[in-house]
Amino acid sequence: MNKRIYCCSGAGVTTNQFVRAVEAIYEAAAHPSCWPDALQAIADVLDGVGTVLLWRRDDGRYGTIVSPTLLEAQEDFQKNWWQHDIRSIRGLEQRYVRREEAFTDRHLVSQEEIEQHPIYTQFLARHGLKWCAAASISPDPLIDVWLSVQRAKDKNAFSDDELAVLQRLARHAENSLRLSSRLFDAELSRQGLSEALSRVNMAVAAVDSLKRVVFSNAAADALLGDGLQILNARLRVANSHVQALLDAAIDRMIAAAPGDFLDVAKPILVQREKRDRPIVLYVLPITERGPLDIESDFLMHARAIVLGVDPSAGAQADPTVVRDLLGLTLGEARVAALVGAGLTPAAAAQKLGIAEGTARVVLKRVFSKAGVSRQSELATLLTRLALR
Repeated sequence: MNKRIYCCSGAGVTTNQFVRAVEAIYEAAAHPSCWPDALQAIADVLDGVGTVLLWRRDDGRYGTIVSPTLLEAQEDFQKNWWQHDIRSIRGLEQRYVRREEAFTDRHLVSQEEIEQHPIYTQFLARHGLKWCAAASISPDPLIDVWLSVQRAKDKNAFSDDELAVLQRLARHAENSLRLSSRLFDAELSRQGLSEALSRVNMAVAAVDSLKRVVFSNAAADALLGDGLQILNARLRVANSHVQALLDAAIDRMIAAAPGDFLDVAKPILVQREKRDRPIVLYVLPITERGPLDIESDFLMHARAIVLGVDPSAGAQADPTVVRDLLGLTLGEARVAALVGAGLTPAAAAQKLGIAEGTARVVLKRVFSKAGVSRQSELATLLTRLALR
């Protein structure tokens, strides 16, 4: 039976379409060269022409990956139009203002601008495009990523239901990029997958269908002994509740039933005795799409990948962890992480590239959701949660 995913009310997308896109997204986790196909799969779910992934590091480096269908349009955009795209410019502010994490043209521009602005009448029209749906994600505190689905000019604008579906897909992309963004590194990209995973600066452990660890890199081994260990070839944590969460997450990825891909599980926090900040674990599925190269044949025996993040002492809290634990949007969590680390709203706004007034409005929403009333209380809350 071809079930459909419904968000709020209105037409949904088929479960099969959604699951195919999620499988493609996780295939790209260990094989970054698969991202163009994954982006196309995202577009297919939402009746789009293609998808653009734009990433930017905090040191100013940036880059794009696009669906094969958008190569010509993206080349034209980067050469002639990127400085004139009012949607991108306004979108930077909107991701903090909006209470929903995905948005589309009607949230950014007026009908008059759609009819008259050159970005619509010249650039988009030339390439047969018109509508976009965008979502911001953060696979790493130092990397900002945008996903933007482009739709043809003869189609209807994106609905709120479709934006909700995009946001769910974006969360899967965020999880996948936690690993693949590190594998994009030029030095590692020339290595085989086993070698690359061994050298990447993130803890990576692969487990088989019996939850036995069949691969772990040096970063993973370095985390063992304080809250996390391997016993009888299986990952073990001291807290029984956290162990149950980890086992359930791994079981879910091993089973990989279609319904299991509809939502993304929250990160798992492993408390430690020797350090205040916890290890943050993410569990990714290993899909069976496409051939595996010789260097990655260990994945033939693995069914899930466990990623471990060891937050640096004194560093700003990871916005995605703040988001998931406090029930915030990513924009709200970005502001909360900075202000909770001691920055003033003005300094946080400058760092995020938004107006100070916007930062203060967002901060009020953070206070309300977190049940605090002062910046010092927010900092104390993040400390109590061992996030800073």
